[in-house]
Parts: sequence; C-alpha cells; structure tokens
Amino acid sequence: MAPVVHMPEPLCLIENINGLLLVNPKALKTLSAIQQPVVVVAIVGLYRTGKSYLMNKLAGKNKGFSVGSTVQSHTKGIWMWCVPHPEKPNHILVLLDTEGLGDIEKGDKKSDTQIFVLALLLSSTFVYNTMNTIDQRAIDLLHYVTELSNLLRTVTSPDLDGEDNAADFMSVCPDLVWTVRDFYLDLEANGRPITADEYLENSLRPKQGTDQHLQNFNLPRLCIQKFFPIKKCFIFDLPTHRKKLAQLETLHNDDLDPEFIQQVADFCSYIFSHSKTKTLSGGIKVNGSHLESLVWTYVNAINNGDLPCMENEVLALAQIKNSAAVQKAIAHYDQQMGQKLQLPTETLQELLDLHRVSEKGAMEVFMKNSFEDIDQGFQEKLETLLEAKQNDFCKRNLEASLNRCSALLQDIFCPLEEDVKQGIYSKPGGHRLFLQKREELKAKYYQVPRKGIQWHV
Repeated sequence: MAPVVHMPEPLCLIENINGLLLVNPKALKTLSAIQQPVVVVAIVGLYRTGKSYLMNKLAGKNKGFSVGSTVQSHTKGIWMWCVPHPEKPNHILVLLDTEGLGDIEKGDKKSDTQIFVLALLLSSTFVYNTMNTIDQRAIDLLHYVTELSNLLRTVTSPDLDGEDNAADFMSVCPDLVWTVRDFYLDLEANGRPITADEYLENSLRPKQGTDQHLQNFNLPRLCIQKFFPIKKCFIFDLPTHRKKLAQLETLHNDDLDPEFIQQVADFCSYIFSHSKTKTLSGGIKVNGSHLESLVWTYVNAINNGDLPCMENEVLALAQIKNSAAVQKAIAHYDQQMGQKLQLPTETLQELLDLHRVSEKGAMEVFMKNSFEDIDQGFQEKLETLLEAKQNDFCKRNLEASLNRCSALLQDIFCPLEEDVKQGIYSKPGGHRLFLQKREELKAKYYQVPRKGIQWHV
C-alpha cells in the first residue's frame, strides 16, 4: 500500500532567483516519496489574473496558493501542492502554480519564458489563463513556448525526435485548457450562440490563402492545434464587484456572482474527470520519482543554456522554425535521392536532372515550413548544403563508375589474360585470333548496362 500523501500547504518547487532557476530539495523529497501515478495540472498566465484562486479550488481549499490583493505578483517561480486525486483512486493530483507573466517589477522576460516552458513540459493538463478575450498576442506567446518546449524536449529526450515517433510524441503532450477571465464578449458567431469550446476553435482556425500574411497568421494556429490534440475552453464572468476582488479568497459564495461560482465548479469538475495521468514516451505512467527526475532534467537543461533566451520572440521562433525547416528539406532531398538514384548513372546529366528535381522538392518543403526568413539566410544555408550534396553525389558517382568498370574489365578480360599466359596465341595466326577475341570481349563489355561515366576503354 502506497503511503498517504499529506501536504497541508503548497511548497516552492522551483525558485526563480534573478533568472536562475533553483530546485527546492524539500519539494523534491516530497515528490520522491510519491509512489502512485500523478496527474499534473499546471497553470500559466499574466500576473494578477486569478490563477492561484483556481488552483486552490482544485486543491479543495479556499487558501493555500498565494492569491494576493495588490498589483504585485505574489507567486515566484513554481509552487507545488500534492493532494489525493478526488476521482482517481490511487492517483495523486499535483498542482503547479506559476509566477505571473509580464510583471513589470520583475522586468525579466527570459525567466517568464523559462517558467512557461517548464510548466508546459511538466504538466499533463496545461491551463492557459488569459484575460477578457483570446487575442493574437496570447496565441503568439503560446505558439512560441510550444516550439521552445519541443526544442527542450528534443534536447533532453532525443529519442522523441523524428517523424517516426510522432504518435509517441503526441502521447506525452499535455491537454490544453484555456481559461478566459472577466470575459466581456457575447458568445455568438454569425448571429447564433456558440459554446466556449467553439469560441476557442474559431480563434484557432486558420484562414484560406497562400500569401505571406496569411501564412504568418495560420502558422501559430496550426502548431498549437498539432501540439495540443485535446483542447477545452472555459470562460469566467467577473467574480464580484471589483472593490471586493482583493478579498476573493475570504469571500463566501453569497458574495460571489452565481454564474462565476458555477463556472468554477464546471472547471474543477472537468479537470478532475478528464485530466490524464502524466505519461512518458513509451506509455510509461509517471509517479512522483519520475516527476522529480523530469524537474531536475529540465531545470538543468535550461540553466545550461539549452533554451534560447533571445529578447525578440519572433527572432527566436524564426531561428527554431527555420533550422527545423532546413533539416526537413534536407531529409526530403536525401529520401528522394535515396529512392530514385542508382549509382553509377549512365550519364552525368541523369544525375544532375535527378538532383534538380529533388532540390526543387526540398525547397518547397523549406518554404512550407519556414517562418520569417527575412534576409533569406536559412534559404541560402539550404542552397549551400544542397550544392555540397550534389558535389558529393557527383564524386560518389565517379567512384562507383570507376569501381564497376574496373571490376567488369577484370571479370571479362581475365580469361584472355590467362589464355595469353598459356601460349594459346603463340602460334601462326595467333595474333589475328588474339585481336579477334579482344574485339569480341570489348563488344561484350560495351553491351553491359550502367557502367557509368567512366565506361570508355
């Protein structure tokens, strides 16, 4: 029987000290003692937007995670609260509350990104808490962080890289729950009422078209849809009068908007019934000890500089996307050449024609997957790599032709050489017979196909 987890209040799991992430040994000791599978729910969003309130409700408490009552961000780093799962027997619900993004007093955009990525990587359900609406800025930020988490996951778990492991990779991606606080719009589209899920679906729907503006609009939406196969949306009304928000955690239900109370209840019910067990590649169910290892792995990778920390999100994202686009293009080229090329080719032109077709396909793959390659630096890098591959194939083609021709000549003319050694042609008329035989063998040599560009003798 696994020991009962007793955690009366949250613990700081990962402390943020001026951008340096430090793991709390006491919190890790708590995790290491958890033998049961864990369901990890993490929440991320702007500071002072009510994230901690929702996490306290998931813990079944009114207090615990620091809610705060001023414009300052209260939660620093990532705080953890482990409680028995209310609906999954022998499971532990691990709640991760994160420091708010965009705190102007903190002034550290890099640490915002690090906390965001860590929460995404550690969770099995990822709650993205935004204010008022689902807007382009929130979509772009989520896209940026999913790409960084893909990068960090690949660095720390290289077996997940590659198309062959796509299904395995998707199994470890968290579910997305998008919460929109203080929602003020009417939930309708084209003159008819819609659900919160339809609102999210409409916000993430790409537009038809092929121009660059539409590609930039569609890219984050397509990536988010791919990264999060399961998505859910909840909207929340303003809980109470703004003057009472500072005492939110002490207010009774009678002081709160009934709609807000029901919305919070629906949110908690969904999390309890739908959040899945944290799973690793290969279908391994994560327990506390596994989660402890993940925390160490990801924090060390971030502190070692494996996560880009460029100030400009677009530049960082462009570097990630375009590097991947180059690799995809090269992989396409290699696949096409590997499938269609047989060395040696009869002529050099045959090789060059095949290269040209494969090169065109590779460039199309790059263009489809590239992002904001403004100075065409990555395209030029791809062109250089493809040119080097063409030169390498030409060299290999020449060598293959030489080897084949040498082996063929050896095989065909070896008997003639033996006959000469035996003195068969050392007799009257022998020279004529020798020349006749040599021409016959040369004709035989010329008739053999695919000798390549070095076939002349």
